[in-house]
Amino acid sequence: MKKIAVLTSGGDAPGMNAAVRAVVRKAMYHDIEVYGVYQGYQGLVTNNIHKMARGTVGDKIQRGGTFLQSARCPEFKDPEVRQKGIDNLKQLGIEGLVVVGGDGSYRGAQRLNEEGIKTIGIPGTIDNDINGTDFTIGFDTALNTIIEAIDKIRDTASSHERTFIVEVMGRDAGDLALWSGLAGGAETVLVPEHKKEIKEIADKIQQGIERGKKHSIIVVAEGVMSGHECGEQLKKYINVDTRISVLGHMQRGGSPSGLDRVLASRLGGYAVELLMNDETGLAVGIQNNKLSKTSFDDIFSATHTLDEQMYALSNELSI
Repeated sequence: MKKIAVLTSGGDAPGMNAAVRAVVRKAMYHDIEVYGVYQGYQGLVTNNIHKMARGTVGDKIQRGGTFLQSARCPEFKDPEVRQKGIDNLKQLGIEGLVVVGGDGSYRGAQRLNEEGIKTIGIPGTIDNDINGTDFTIGFDTALNTIIEAIDKIRDTASSHERTFIVEVMGRDAGDLALWSGLAGGAETVLVPEHKKEIKEIADKIQQGIERGKKHSIIVVAEGVMSGHECGEQLKKYINVDTRISVLGHMQRGGSPSGLDRVLASRLGGYAVELLMNDETGLAVGIQNNKLSKTSFDDIFSATHTLDEQMYALSNELSI
């Protein structure tokens, strides 16, 4: 393999730049030309593809977001649109493609692989909701951002004797809510994988008040309900002073943590190795701290599962 390309797609995640850097440097070390596809699958279709140099990825490992940029491209599902992207790659002599992103990005990569472009996926999403890997790039950084926010919110919650509801990302997976709630000492964690009645939450808060507790923190994943909806429902059962904090897109930003930089570097390098060995249609990951590879078909055959032992522990520690 003489030429490969790399793109980032879907929601940005801290560490994507580190992954792209690893792909570029690893490939160049083995005398492979690398091209960057700007603006994700949209750039593939519009031919926004440029040859990379070592300096192109210099001073990028510590930066959040993605310098290759990302853009939604729902029309990429159309075979005729995909063919434009394939033709653009072939005109440049590009044989392999590394896609950094989440579920939707993987589905695009799977289609390209079926249509003749050798593809490898790298899991880049803060939600940590991809099968075939224990952790996705960006999860650790987003987790630390949320914990820092919860710590600061707890200070003011204690000062004013309030119940704070912190809404975090996680449309289909509750990992961010669970991990940040456990690390931040939240009294209640709401995740999409488990239904919890609002009255149950209100009763727990009331029991805390009767023990002399002055404040509470509730962490709710956006896939369950909005923070404002949670607050409105809570008022039906208990008279407490509540405040809502929607962390929003600040969870996506910031310089990637050391763990995310190392993970992204390992996965980026491994993706290139697989292409060099003519392995394709795979997503790389980390399992038990060892590099792993999983076919796109296997990834889509099951859904990401919550750590049930951790969820149980979170409930036990929040009494």
